[in-house]
Amino acid sequence: MAIDSGIASTACEKHAKALQFIEEVTKNCNAVQQKVLAEILSRNAETEYLKRYRLNGITDRDTYKSKVPVITYDDIQPEIQRIANGDFSPILCSKPISEFLTSSGTSAGERKLMPTIREDMDRRQLLFSLLMPIMDLYMPGLDEGKALYFLFIKAETKTPGGLVARPVLTSYYKSDQFKNAPYDPYNVKTSPIEAILCPDSFQSMYTQMLCGLYDRHQVLRVGAIFASGLLRAIRFLQLNFHQLCRDIATGTLSPKITDSILRTHMSKIVKPNQELAEFVSHQCSKESWEGIITRIWPNTKYLEVIVTGAMAQYIPTLDYYSGGLPKVCTMYASSESFFGPNLSPLCDPSEVCYTILPNMAYFEFIPLEDTGSVSSRSSTPPRLIDLADVEVGKEYELVITTYAGLYRYRVGDVLYVTGFHNSAPQFRFVRRKNVLLSIESDKTDEAELQKAVENASLLLQMYNTSIVEYTSYADTKTIPGHYVIYWELMVKDPANSPSHEVLNQCCLAMEESLNSVYRQSRVADNSIGPLEIRVVKNGTFEELMDYAISRGASFNQYKAPRCVNFTPIVELLDSRVMSTHFSPSLPHWTPERRRCS
Repeated sequence: MAIDSGIASTACEKHAKALQFIEEVTKNCNAVQQKVLAEILSRNAETEYLKRYRLNGITDRDTYKSKVPVITYDDIQPEIQRIANGDFSPILCSKPISEFLTSSGTSAGERKLMPTIREDMDRRQLLFSLLMPIMDLYMPGLDEGKALYFLFIKAETKTPGGLVARPVLTSYYKSDQFKNAPYDPYNVKTSPIEAILCPDSFQSMYTQMLCGLYDRHQVLRVGAIFASGLLRAIRFLQLNFHQLCRDIATGTLSPKITDSILRTHMSKIVKPNQELAEFVSHQCSKESWEGIITRIWPNTKYLEVIVTGAMAQYIPTLDYYSGGLPKVCTMYASSESFFGPNLSPLCDPSEVCYTILPNMAYFEFIPLEDTGSVSSRSSTPPRLIDLADVEVGKEYELVITTYAGLYRYRVGDVLYVTGFHNSAPQFRFVRRKNVLLSIESDKTDEAELQKAVENASLLLQMYNTSIVEYTSYADTKTIPGHYVIYWELMVKDPANSPSHEVLNQCCLAMEESLNSVYRQSRVADNSIGPLEIRVVKNGTFEELMDYAISRGASFNQYKAPRCVNFTPIVELLDSRVMSTHFSPSLPHWTPERRRCS
């Protein structure tokens, strides 16, 4: 879709320059990509990694592709670990690694460490600076109010070599670019920086919600990073509106807010307002919370949340609470790199696509067959496709080369080409490869789930009980969402069957076996609820097989799915549940990573 030049001319000068940049960089996609690759390879020519493949300073694409292999995280984990342990020689990048960005993906149960350099922050800031100029084309007047965004930092740690390791948004929120950003009427937030940077998630959420309530008439947009995060904010309001209203009525701040810096700042905001307190209390005391967002923040024009991929499951609930407000996904980014904006932000969530900006990194794509596997007609790896050469209607796995030292790195995202903006392709995010369960930023694959089930089954051995079959389901009807595991058990001695308490402990044993991202979400972020095991009647999985065969599955090739989301199958399983069990406590988690040599 082309940006209408007539509309663009009415935007402010700053916005017009941003829109012009998008036009220019996407018109020359192939040339920009060649320049980016040449810059990366020339500046990093003397790194240990590139010297290993004997590029000898050559920067052309064909040589690069013929000599440097396509890799996964495990391939470079030894180099990453050396940097983390304090080896600051030019291993991957000629410039010093400034910090590690922790990926939501995991390796051996720990978050992946993505190297970054100081100038990467400028690239991220560039993409952020394009979002409001695009949005202003479709929703003018956003400079006349505020944004109620629920933004949070997450735990960070230091590697043995002293480098900070933290999520990409935590890094951004703590950066000078974010904290000391010049005044921009299009980016005024209700949440003070002191609330966003408060490490305690309850105190941060409480004060951000309180500020949002005081500014209810000025709020023009409401959002969080993920759809699930906004729903957690609504649930928080349900649970805490009585105390919030007391604070507003009396002009005093709850004693639960103990952070001294935050209390000092909030003392300038919290003033007695009996009328507001009564209004909020009245709205929140109603039996139905349908449309609560527009009832409390009546001038809200849209919700800004990610609703693609695993987040699409939250769309009906968001519609219920917002009265069907537009849901805007502004950009596509990851810990490895930022990619590009959504140029049609008011489109339907099912049609969200992103335009990859060719100046962000060097991009390649592995074509996928209909089965989702890598296309290859021989034993040799397929030739990767350049950014400008992808085809509309096809799926690809994303591969990137970055300024910070990732070379032909498989990100794991599967993208579908929907079209082009000038010569730059537009992609719809399809899924993460190999992800079985996901509530928010967690990503659990089949191997992890299998290991967790095996570890939990050890608790059943003394009861002469085994797991006949199992499957799983990401239940997002609860807030926060949680993992549901369906077990069919073989109890060989009914007189010595595992008790309710033992099965509860099985839930905890599974959680202890899951990766650090899941456990952090449970312990520190409160973004995932306790894991649930639902024990089903014997023969349930045979019924499941019969159902699948009745719909055309092959009897000889059928195997029980390890994750289900098709409503009739979930309903079948739930109709056979004999008992339900929940994790009785939180799993173990600390910000520190396991140390590797």
